[in-house]
Amino acid sequence: MTKKHRAFLKWAGGKFKLVDELAKQLPKGKRLIEPFVGAGSVFLNTDYDDYLLCDINPDLINLYNIIKQTPEAYITAAKALFIPEMNDKQAYLDVREKFNQTQDPFARSVYFLYMNRHGFNGLCRYNRKGGFNVPFGTYKKPYFPENEIRYFSEKAQRAEFKCIGYEEAFALAEKDDVIYCDPPYAPLSTTASFTTYVGPGFSLDDQAILARESRHTALVKGIPVLISNHDIPLTRELYRGAKLGSISVQRNISQNGGSRKKVDEIMALYDHHYREDEE
Repeated sequence: MTKKHRAFLKWAGGKFKLVDELAKQLPKGKRLIEPFVGAGSVFLNTDYDDYLLCDINPDLINLYNIIKQTPEAYITAAKALFIPEMNDKQAYLDVREKFNQTQDPFARSVYFLYMNRHGFNGLCRYNRKGGFNVPFGTYKKPYFPENEIRYFSEKAQRAEFKCIGYEEAFALAEKDDVIYCDPPYAPLSTTASFTTYVGPGFSLDDQAILARESRHTALVKGIPVLISNHDIPLTRELYRGAKLGSISVQRNISQNGGSRKKVDEIMALYDHHYREDEE
């Protein structure tokens, strides 16, 4: 059993628990493209020659590029904030304010990790003006992920990081590529719109466009696409014509362990070898 590698960021909807299952479903190829890289658990736990890792959050992509290029300088600067005096609500609010005031890429990347580990539930959320607005998390001793950062940096030598949307990421796909999509999940109910992680959110129209783009990419370009999402009637309808698999998983959305609900996840594989008429 190979050692599983954890992402250095806490991330809502992170794929660490699912990577074994996902890795079994992912087709072979030379390069893996992830239009929604998030914390990168799939990247960290698969073995492709190359990676194209995309996200629309510029802070995330900036952070990954800095860790790829200058890991030691980054670790030194970020570690300095992981001291008891900084694990304090006012200190956190001060850093958050500094983050929102500066455009310096290195400073923002250092503050980003600090807020990710000291902020509430590791959420990443911005207000309409683009200001980071996650409240303080009150954790006893936030963990500084030094080894995880080093591993990420080492593996990132095989990766290219781009701040682009999913449609642009699809447009860059070529022969021998494989695409894995982990979009913001479809809401379990119309009230549970948990899709506001980044900016204006990911609408049901986006879910449908992504499904159509995936089907087209597999059938026309011959590039396989795997998508994960909640296993609900809506997604089964959206991904008609894909090869569907389901796994059950615990979602860590609430802080109170007792109220975590199990929601199955669907994995939809669009592959040019697979046609709807085979069903």
